[in-house]
Amino acid sequence: MQSVFDQGPPPPCPAPFNMAAYVLTGAKPDADATAVTILGADDKDSWTYGRLSDAVRGTGTGLLNAGCVPGDLVLMRLGNTIDFPIAYLGALAAGLVPVPTSSALTEVEVARIVADLSPRLVLRDPAVASAPGPREVDLDALHQMRSLAPVDWHMGDPNRLGYVIYTSGTSGQPRAVAHAHRAISARRMMYDGWYGLRPQDRLMHAGAFNWTYTLGTGLMDPWSVGATALIPAPGTLPEAMGPLLANHRATIFAAAPGVYRQMLARGMLPDLPDLRHGLSAGEKLPPATRTAWTKATDTPIYEAYGMSECSTFVSSCPSRPGDPETLGQPQTGRRVAILGREGPVARNTPGVIAVHQSDPGLMIGYLHQPDETAAKMQGEWFLTGDIGQMGADGQITYLGRNDDMMNAGGYRVSPVEVEAALADAPGVTGVGAAQIEVKADTYVIAAFYTAEAPLDASLLQAHAAQRLASYKRPRAYFHVDQIPTGGNGKILRRALPKLASLLK
Repeated sequence: MQSVFDQGPPPPCPAPFNMAAYVLTGAKPDADATAVTILGADDKDSWTYGRLSDAVRGTGTGLLNAGCVPGDLVLMRLGNTIDFPIAYLGALAAGLVPVPTSSALTEVEVARIVADLSPRLVLRDPAVASAPGPREVDLDALHQMRSLAPVDWHMGDPNRLGYVIYTSGTSGQPRAVAHAHRAISARRMMYDGWYGLRPQDRLMHAGAFNWTYTLGTGLMDPWSVGATALIPAPGTLPEAMGPLLANHRATIFAAAPGVYRQMLARGMLPDLPDLRHGLSAGEKLPPATRTAWTKATDTPIYEAYGMSECSTFVSSCPSRPGDPETLGQPQTGRRVAILGREGPVARNTPGVIAVHQSDPGLMIGYLHQPDETAAKMQGEWFLTGDIGQMGADGQITYLGRNDDMMNAGGYRVSPVEVEAALADAPGVTGVGAAQIEVKADTYVIAAFYTAEAPLDASLLQAHAAQRLASYKRPRAYFHVDQIPTGGNGKILRRALPKLASLLK
């Protein structure tokens, strides 16, 4: 049996279509219903759907008045505030193409994006680094736009360019990922296939407004069904997340694996009688973290897999919990395969996780990079670059990035498997695995771990021996101050060998 999942096509996207209109009006929410609440330590700021819609549509009018025309690119250099989603949706409402970017980017990095895209405008918080060139619209001007007359929704082909996000890619060079307006409609497959999302839900996301995980899972999706989004104020510490969940009666909690681990490390969590479950994405969730969370809260965590190029398409969910050792299975409406060089491989055989080119959540392509786009395709399949294995029941086990896979005596070893085996070792608070060169053309598996103090390597070796075959066990252990991660919380495994050379 081939490693192909196909249980029918996705639901069709309406036409004509506008992403912002879909998000704010598709569920026909009551104008006085709460769309989002920003949770501070002592106070909160709530926005109703009516207030939010007025601000978004007024911003759309203001951006057109600033000289933009539908199709223009608008670069977003905004901080972790409500300004971010309002400007994002305002641009989409007017038919413009927003380019959300991380506020952590430096002037040099922003200059490369400006040169690559030639945006018509830059929406700028003065506290966020930018680069000279395009005309800037500052926060004061953006705030004033909210009171303008509402822009007419710019309706059109669902397949037209909607927004652009940047991803680092395996080459290390950021690439502009172009998505169509239809991408938001494709996320409907996640409502039942991952979230278990309902209009009455109060979904709290631990991330920042200007992170794409928060933007999609924490804001756009709850708003698309008329639910309430809860976002902790900037600077909220992990130990405050539990009380916020309890005090604001969150029913779903979304976070990266590291946030769950940090919350658990801070001690006892409060009773959470309203919480149904947690959601995790961005990096493989360690089994030890999942187990500890369920024990502490009596709620499960449902994990998901996706990427910048395609909305989350493999997940576990309340109606299909699946095996906690796997990512889950493709959502109904997705067509997913595990590929070898000749096409889909047999079940229970490792290969590259791939999604069909017809998936409405798949990018249009890398902007201005047709060769890069073509290189990611194998026939009718988009190659994710991640290695996985599909079981007989359709569940997919994640084995790591293709370029992260380690080689031990001719065996390919997943760093994720090694990390999971060591994550619950006594005293270990974080772990990453990579192969390192110990002499010319000789490589061994090494584990890099964080702990309050260096641990006895023999104890770590004994722990690994109980969980890993001999060829999978690390031959070297390095105590480090922190595991290198990217802005999205994923382990930068290619940076680990450099740490080894510094620690020798």
